[in-house]
Amino acid sequence: MGSVIPLKKSASSAYLELKNLLSNKLEKVEELIELKLKSDVNLIQKMSDHHLRSGGKRLRALLTLGSAKLSGYNLGNRDINLSACVELIHSATLLHDDVIDEGSLRRGMKTTNSIWGNQSSILVGDYLLSRCFEIMVDDGDLEILKLLSSTSAKIAQGEVLQLQHKGEADMLEDTYLDIINLKTASLFSAATKTGACLAGSNDKEKKALESYGKNLGLAFQIADDALDYYGNDKFFGKEIGKDFYEGKVTLPLIIIFQKGNNEERNFLTEILQKEKRNEDDFSETLAIIYKYKAIEASMKRAEYFVNVSYDSLGIFSNSEDKRILQNLTSFSLNRSF
Repeated sequence: MGSVIPLKKSASSAYLELKNLLSNKLEKVEELIELKLKSDVNLIQKMSDHHLRSGGKRLRALLTLGSAKLSGYNLGNRDINLSACVELIHSATLLHDDVIDEGSLRRGMKTTNSIWGNQSSILVGDYLLSRCFEIMVDDGDLEILKLLSSTSAKIAQGEVLQLQHKGEADMLEDTYLDIINLKTASLFSAATKTGACLAGSNDKEKKALESYGKNLGLAFQIADDALDYYGNDKFFGKEIGKDFYEGKVTLPLIIIFQKGNNEERNFLTEILQKEKRNEDDFSETLAIIYKYKAIEASMKRAEYFVNVSYDSLGIFSNSEDKRILQNLTSFSLNRSF
């Protein structure tokens, strides 16, 4: 396996470098998203405005734009339109996620469901998806339409699969990877493959960018799940321990179940089967996580996918665009926001 950039290098600078490179196009993406979220229905407009104010990294849009640029796309605004489409899919899944998870904080702000209720949040999420499909139909590319519509289905399947295994202390690591591949990595890979499709790239280049996005998405989600046990909500805008309190089984818990003794396994099984978990449960679980260095082990798994993602772009000629996208792979492990 090829060499990846040193993981101690500032990952935030890699993200900002990509953002600066594509700033003009990203600004147009933001404008299109704002336009598509407009509605004569007052409540939809209020909730959409709240969602826009919550910001976000627009990472998936940047991946679409960056992949299109790497692939040589330079005609018209299709990259802008489809980047907005990818972000609308992501935004819709976040609205639905917060309802399923009964979330109250997203990017440091109150979630829409905690303000306006679950029913409105689900419907506005559906509204975002419908606006996304309008963009896809207007674009008229059947390959991209099939790709992004199937990705929406995969995300929904991932949500259901996660619910199916909620509270399952002995979940297999392969099952966890299936879940995050569907829920997270599928949209990353769709974003990067869309960029290649826009440029009319050959199958090998499409597969390379698809692999780049998929493995970046896997690394990103594994690292995000690990953050639940050591992150800082001041920086990351998420409640620490949120996954644990919701009974979600993620990689740190899978690792301690694999390594733990019978007493520790029984404890984990018992608390995950409880209707609600408390701070004492979380503290005791953290102690076991630290004992077996499960966070470090999780990040090691993520590092593997970072390397695969980095190497996936090896078929492309050396360029500034390639360098920036490869450097971005460390963002999932070292991001500070």
